[in-house]
Amino acid sequence: MASPELHRFTLPNGLRVVLAPDASAPVVGVSVHYDVGFRSEPEGRTGFAHLFEHLMFQGSESLEKLAHFRHVQSSGGTFNGSTHPDYTDYYQVLPSAALERALFLEADRMRAPKLTEENLRNQIDVVKEEIRLNVLNRPYGGFPWILLPAVLFKTFANAHNGYGDFVDLESATVDDCAEFFDTYYSPANAVLTVAGDLDVEATKALVEKHFGDVPARPKPERPSFAEPAPQGEVRHEHGDALAPLPAIAIGYRVPDPVTDIDGYLAYLVLAGVLTDGDSSRLQQRLVHREGIVIDLNAGCGLFGPLEARDPDTFSITAIHTAEVSPDQVIAAIDEELQKLAQEPPSAEELAKVTARWASTMHKEHDRLTNRTLGLGSAELLFGRAELIYELPERIAAVTVDEVSAAAKALRPDARALLFVKPTGGAQ
Repeated sequence: MASPELHRFTLPNGLRVVLAPDASAPVVGVSVHYDVGFRSEPEGRTGFAHLFEHLMFQGSESLEKLAHFRHVQSSGGTFNGSTHPDYTDYYQVLPSAALERALFLEADRMRAPKLTEENLRNQIDVVKEEIRLNVLNRPYGGFPWILLPAVLFKTFANAHNGYGDFVDLESATVDDCAEFFDTYYSPANAVLTVAGDLDVEATKALVEKHFGDVPARPKPERPSFAEPAPQGEVRHEHGDALAPLPAIAIGYRVPDPVTDIDGYLAYLVLAGVLTDGDSSRLQQRLVHREGIVIDLNAGCGLFGPLEARDPDTFSITAIHTAEVSPDQVIAAIDEELQKLAQEPPSAEELAKVTARWASTMHKEHDRLTNRTLGLGSAELLFGRAELIYELPERIAAVTVDEVSAAAKALRPDARALLFVKPTGGAQ
């Protein structure tokens, strides 16, 4: 789709606003991104950012529990929220006639979510059940996004489990919630994005009407989460009673996407050369020719590309047959990386990967939900919402030599290796 013109303004309380009009369909997306995620959680409060995301759906000082759900769904809309390493987002997509309703709902919970003991205890139970479902009672649960950071990083901010420890979750108090809200959920620490079928001036007036009187609070100072890359190869083994086969995750550090976006994108293209499609190098060798791996992936970011500031991760994951040693799989991966480091991919090989990426991105941003969220996260993390429309061309501009240099930088002496070992039995 064509890149729409973006309109920006900032309210006196510090709320940054991005408007992206597109009249191609009578729908509108509204998202709020708060500059707080897993990495901002205090020690002893693992999983708190995600827990607080749940609490933001439990009513406000002016709306009862479940009112947000009811108002959006009765308008024919959808909604959700998600927690990431560096931000938490909330969104709804509705018919454009319901725009003001969505703005009211987001402003209402930005002003004063209902933080009560009942709501807190209820949502702790919900989050614990989510962890049981998605991690504890699932084969390869938490692989690699929960397990790999603890091997690749050393600081609490980067290494801890963002889903949360049950003891930490159960010890959370209403006072902890109030402090977290006061610190991180200020208008100055958020970006409001409205995309779709909207009139710019009318939408601006509605934003000012609903968000203008949300009390201003200081924007928290975001600390640097930087830490050195591993000095040497770090290995860790994790037992999984539900996993039918062994698995490997290899983690490396990548360039800071904020200060070196093009350097970062070279690793994204490298991931495609390695594992994207049946003709990719690792798929061809490990799956089709040698038959030692049954599932294989590579990529930037444990949640996906451009989901976090520095430090971010390049990972290669593989599930392999029990008869094959993990070192055999790792050796084959290292050989393919060495080949790329010594001889760049062909222009034709690169063009296939970049064309696939461009097609995927255009398709994603054609969906209003993805576009709204993409604009908001790019504005928050990089200060440039329009980056999402530039990415296909910037990826297409990555050269074969840049991909080769990225492969050369993935060194065995600065990486983390996580081994998942099936232990049998039941948890």
